[in-house]
Amino acid sequence: MSETTPSLKTGVPKETFPGECRVALVPSAVQAMIKQGFSVTVESGAGTASGYPDDVYTSAGATIASSRADLFANSDIILQVRSAGANPSGYEADLELLKPGTIVIGHCEPLAEPEAFRGYAAKNVTLFALELLPRITRAQSMDVLSSMATIAGYKAVLLAANTLSRMFPMMMTAAGTLKPAKVFIIGAGVAGLQAIATAKRLGAVVSAYDLRPAVREQVESLGGKFVEMELDAGTSEQKGGYAKEMGEEFYRKQRELMTKVVAESDVVITTAAVPGKKSPILVTSEMVQAMKPGTVVIDLACEKGGNCELTVAGQTIDHNGVKIIGPQNITSTIPDHASEMYVKNITTFLKNLVPKGEVTFNMEDEIIADTLITKDGSVVQPRVRELLGEAPVEPVAPVEPTPEPTEESPSSDSPAE
Repeated sequence: MSETTPSLKTGVPKETFPGECRVALVPSAVQAMIKQGFSVTVESGAGTASGYPDDVYTSAGATIASSRADLFANSDIILQVRSAGANPSGYEADLELLKPGTIVIGHCEPLAEPEAFRGYAAKNVTLFALELLPRITRAQSMDVLSSMATIAGYKAVLLAANTLSRMFPMMMTAAGTLKPAKVFIIGAGVAGLQAIATAKRLGAVVSAYDLRPAVREQVESLGGKFVEMELDAGTSEQKGGYAKEMGEEFYRKQRELMTKVVAESDVVITTAAVPGKKSPILVTSEMVQAMKPGTVVIDLACEKGGNCELTVAGQTIDHNGVKIIGPQNITSTIPDHASEMYVKNITTFLKNLVPKGEVTFNMEDEIIADTLITKDGSVVQPRVRELLGEAPVEPVAPVEPTPEPTEESPSSDSPAE
């Protein structure tokens, strides 16, 4: 079942989340969109923090909006980095400006902040959350979570190297041999794997642990040592390849076995997150207590509660000489490449949504069906509806076409039998 709606006026507003430096469309992508039939309007200053001033957009063929209100009023499609629940302090102001029928595409935190979507439904805005893209081959080039995790894993290692009291590589000098730093990475998803690769390139001795044994080969292929723990992980993956939330008894045993590895490490980088859930505590205060002064913990899960018991999001905590860093919105600290990757994801998604010059809501396409949050005045995404306590949407039965009247059949004016 599909329906089509012509909507090619595309607007790119400036991000209003505090400290957000990324932009949802870079100038190099404007020309390609224009060739595909889109018109592009950008709010003044939208790309400045990423290194793209207004004149670069106009040179690429975009129009600069006179105001944010004007941008929203004259756009049928809005591309954002942070929308709805991903911009909790700013999305309501945007809701006031959105006209009914507008399509909004962005990062939305649908499983963590489901209440944010009631307003979009009430305003009759069609909203797509890119975090819910299915982990299928066809959607890989649209996968914003993987793109941003790549940035986060890389920057976490640089942050650790800048904070650590020693250098990463082994060095043989006239003053003696310097031993390499030991880096332990917890969680071997995209962020963890990128952290392994980056730490290895800097010369560290790298080890990693993940409750999914299937990632061992990936860890070792990057030059890391996979830390084995005698734990029954059972079914440790959920749909899409993400780590599944385990029981507290499992995490307790895991922490016991991990204590020795953490104590011997110079840097610990934690990346373990479960979509829509609080991050599990993997590094306790006792484990930090056992680390040497001058060592570092980088908690990439800090925005969901953190994997380290001592983490405070957005702060650096000094616990007996051990620095525990909870970097918020770490991808925004590399806004140029982060924006470039995000734009590739969102424009590829847009091409799939607008295959032949007009928006097509093909609900048989799981990319569209899984990411569609609100439409026609309702929250339609099943997982979000469940979180809101709303009943599942009943599937609409296909309507059989009315047969053409023939001599053997009654005309459409005839009463039903």
